Amino acid sequence: MVRLARLLTTKATARALLSLVLGVIGIVAVAAVAGAAEPKPWELGLQPSATPVKERLSAFHDELLIIITLITLFVLSLLVYVIWRFNERRNPVPSRTSHNTVIEMLWTVVPVLILVIIAIPSFKLMYYMDRVPNSEMTIKVTGHQWYWSYEYPDQGGLAFDSNVIPDAELKPGQKRLLDVDNPLVVPADTVIRVLVTGTDVIHSWFIPSFGVQEYAIVGRLNESWMKIEHEGTYYGQCNQICGVNHAFMPIKVEAVSKDSFQRWLVDAKKKFARRDDGTATVRVAAVPDPPDARLAPAGN
Repeated sequence: MVRLARLLTTKATARALLSLVLGVIGIVAVAAVAGAAEPKPWELGLQPSATPVKERLSAFHDELLIIITLITLFVLSLLVYVIWRFNERRNPVPSRTSHNTVIEMLWTVVPVLILVIIAIPSFKLMYYMDRVPNSEMTIKVTGHQWYWSYEYPDQGGLAFDSNVIPDAELKPGQKRLLDVDNPLVVPADTVIRVLVTGTDVIHSWFIPSFGVQEYAIVGRLNESWMKIEHEGTYYGQCNQICGVNHAFMPIKVEAVSKDSFQRWLVDAKKKFARRDDGTATVRVAAVPDPPDARLAPAGN
């Protein structure tokens, strides 16, 4: 009976270890498939890095993951040891010890040292994100309820609005709640200063692949920067709850080659040319009139 019990215990342990290994392999596989410059169903992990800032953020994230994993395993080992060593059968007469100077010093000093180790690269990263290097161009982003406006101060004030494409108007291949009528177009491999402000409530211009999240606040001009290393299309969203249509403020950025960007500028200056009174040709209301207002008889 004893041998049979040991055999069953061994098989149960083997099955548990096998399940754990398969689970880890499955998570890693799903995370590898989920990598993209846009959100994916069942996505795990971070979106792939497209800027130097995001590369450093991802590296710092991985470092913290290692540290917290080691701490978790250490605490788990202590718990398992205590359960095994000081259970009632092995330790029928419990110790009355209430203080241990060495242990109390260790569990105070060691966490402080760990926090210091984490703080040093954290402060360096914050300084790197905050300090804009010598920029080659500037983009101004303005948040409204509920759409974005983009302006190119270096290009004679070229400006336009960017609205979400309604579900009924989506074309094949366009992404629901992510595609817009006028995306932000920028050149790749270019240091870009991003100025962010708002006109009503607080919004947040957030693109995961860039590692950029900057608040759009009325009366303030916040600053960030990005250098997109790869051409492509990148998506983001406002991640500051800003009202009833908060979910309909997507961000779409198209990073193109410098030559393609110059060609786009020629067409964009014609498309978004300003009238003589200084107003832009593109200024679309983000929210249509309510149904009651459309049905009300004239004169009321």
